Amino acid sequence: MRLTRGALREIPGMLHPRRVVTAATISLLLLAGASLAMTLLPSEGAEPAASEEPQRWGRSRRRGFTDAPPEIDIQNMEYNGRFTFNRIRYRPSYWSWGRYAWGLDLYWNHDYPRAEQNLMLMLDELTLVDPNLGGGNIYEVDDPDFFKYPWAYLSEPGTWTMTDEEVEGLRNYLLKGGFLVVDDMRSQQMTVLRENLDRVLPGARLEILDTTHPIFHAFFDITQQDIMYQAYTYGMPVIFGVYEDNDPSKRLLVVVNYNQDIGDSWEWANTGYLPIELSNNAYKLGINYVVYAMTH
Repeated sequence: MRLTRGALREIPGMLHPRRVVTAATISLLLLAGASLAMTLLPSEGAEPAASEEPQRWGRSRRRGFTDAPPEIDIQNMEYNGRFTFNRIRYRPSYWSWGRYAWGLDLYWNHDYPRAEQNLMLMLDELTLVDPNLGGGNIYEVDDPDFFKYPWAYLSEPGTWTMTDEEVEGLRNYLLKGGFLVVDDMRSQQMTVLRENLDRVLPGARLEILDTTHPIFHAFFDITQQDIMYQAYTYGMPVIFGVYEDNDPSKRLLVVVNYNQDIGDSWEWANTGYLPIELSNNAYKLGINYVVYAMTH
């Protein structure tokens, strides 16, 4: 179903009655929230002094610093029982100064906070999930508060590192009912992702999810044509899943947006930089991921 040409499929208990949503409606909603998104965007940290400027690098040189990144101030929302976008923080294998939140390129912070602000705005407008608006929370996976939120998002797995405590924390989170979305991933990051998943769930297999899977029909009906190139063109976009005990009849624990970055489309959807259809399809996937996770 194309969001730009047809009405949304009504789902009892989830979609507001008789609401028809078009691409123009989504654009207007996002533009209405643009000022909120810019207001809540954390200010970038000061640029380093000339003597501290990191070395410029190309493909054949080092990518950044490998020591611990600077401490940052994170203001999480108090738990109130409503759905909250839950972003995973990890120590990246390398980092640099950059035009991201806090003036740092930490990889896990890509598209923050506009991606979660915009997705939560659309989730609130189109469903009865009633999420917290204005952004989301950020936790390390061994933080006890991380377990209060059943849906988690991880960006850029190519720089993802974990301590033994974090491995155990994420394993417990998934086996106790948590759901993980891995995004902003290119082909060359697969090795690191597999290594980390194997530490968390030894022997876990990545299975290709075709569009007959219920996750693609949890709210919107998503076809193969809707799974489009999102920011990357390194290879065909594919969505992988990890099942409990590698058994497709059991619970889906993880989805992986391979050769895709739907968070980038969420972030820039209200700017006019992206085609409407691209943003629509990213929102359809994100909303389906939330609705599926909260109903399975």
